Amino acid sequence: MVGDSLNNILNRIFLVFLGIILCFSLVSIGQANERWESLSKGIEYGILQVKPLPEIGDGTIHIVRIDPAKAKLKLLLASEYGKKPLTTAQWCKEFNLVAAINAGMFQKDYLTNVGYLRNGSHIQNRRWNSRYKSVLAFDPRKAGIPPAIIVDLDAANATKGLESYNAVVQNLRLIKGNGVNVWGKSDKKWSESAVGIDKEARILFLFCRSPLTMWDFNEMIKSLGLDVVQLIHMEGGPLASLSIRTKDITLNFTGSYETAIRPDDENREQWPIPNVIGVQTR
Repeated sequence: MVGDSLNNILNRIFLVFLGIILCFSLVSIGQANERWESLSKGIEYGILQVKPLPEIGDGTIHIVRIDPAKAKLKLLLASEYGKKPLTTAQWCKEFNLVAAINAGMFQKDYLTNVGYLRNGSHIQNRRWNSRYKSVLAFDPRKAGIPPAIIVDLDAANATKGLESYNAVVQNLRLIKGNGVNVWGKSDKKWSESAVGIDKEARILFLFCRSPLTMWDFNEMIKSLGLDVVQLIHMEGGPLASLSIRTKDITLNFTGSYETAIRPDDENREQWPIPNVIGVQTR
């Protein structure tokens, strides 16, 4: 118990120290020449701030930026491995991941993705959800195609190339191609985990504990100079999670606030989730 407490204290001190360094080294909104902290080859970590500050929390956006040509994206499913759901911290530790984020919302069985989900020959959900307009696909089955893509399902021939990828995950869309905010204005807000792709075809894991409406979240992401082309909602509220784990850094983030479900900022523990998207060093 003493050792665990000491490790927790040291991790918090390191996070504060890292935050101070990155706050000086990263750009503010609208500026160029961003700087990122390298986690591994093709994997970077950055911190940016929401402005103006939201009513709850510090408005920090944690970002893991991945070059999928240099680092390996992995889809990990409790249903495929015969496991109980794990926290993103546990997924990272057990599968040697540099980072992990929610793979999407799941059904009442606490295993099955709400949208279509296939990982190689393992088809967890074969039903396409008519309300979900975004698909993330990675782990190509053949050479000569992009290592990771996000597809808008209302585009022409949207699903045509998806059979060329092992990992295919359908989820709710936040921003469609060319950076268009498709979320309607609403008073509902929550902590958010999202996955996006930028103009250089890099994959972004995004986490914000401070609750925002999704319209505001999208507009804020567009304003940060990240060149996000498409963005997918992965989870909200206390289930929203992001973990980073290297030999030098261990960071575990968890959401809390969700309108009408958990309208508070008190949750401090990651919740187990059945499906994650992770990244490893190749």
